[in-house]
Amino acid sequence: MYAISLGDDGAELGPLEPWQAEEFLAHIDRGREYIGRFNGLPDVVTDLESSRAFLRAYAEKSAADAGRICGIRREGELVGAVILRTMDVTEGTAEAGCWLEPSAVGRGLVTRAVRVLIDWAVGERGIHRVEWWVSSDNAPSIAVARRLGMTKDAVLRESYPYRGKRHDMQVWSVLAPEWRTANGDRPGSGA
Repeated sequence: MYAISLGDDGAELGPLEPWQAEEFLAHIDRGREYIGRFNGLPDVVTDLESSRAFLRAYAEKSAADAGRICGIRREGELVGAVILRTMDVTEGTAEAGCWLEPSAVGRGLVTRAVRVLIDWAVGERGIHRVEWWVSSDNAPSIAVARRLGMTKDAVLRESYPYRGKRHDMQVWSVLAPEWRTANGDRPGSGA
């Protein structure tokens, strides 16, 4: 398996595949409450079978060129992930997302990992617009969108029912020309 360095602290980004379902479930279990504040993943990945099914769905998306999942590792341990939840190469659009367990928060891992993912989507797959959908209550994720140079396009008021509450969702985006200007016209990272 390959890994891409996320900097001098030893953090790495690499693929997550169905054969890693046990490790993925342990990661979700460690961060279940924290991750679940704004992300429904802990409600979906509840046992080894559902963990394998989730990773299999992303393997199928990757094979169909319709999405991708990459794990964030710190000192060899899986502590989070970044995804292209959707990707339409024909239309040139994708939606990025992320999560971390509490032990990894505050180290810039998501920002660095999403940069690699967007570099790949724009540079290798020709994606023109990358979106970031986030609950208006999720300040850390909004901060990531800002650090990535994204623009807030809209607030979809009470559009997301989650755990008994309707959340406002913000839609942030970055366009390929903006990304290239801000980040240099480097080739995709191979994420």
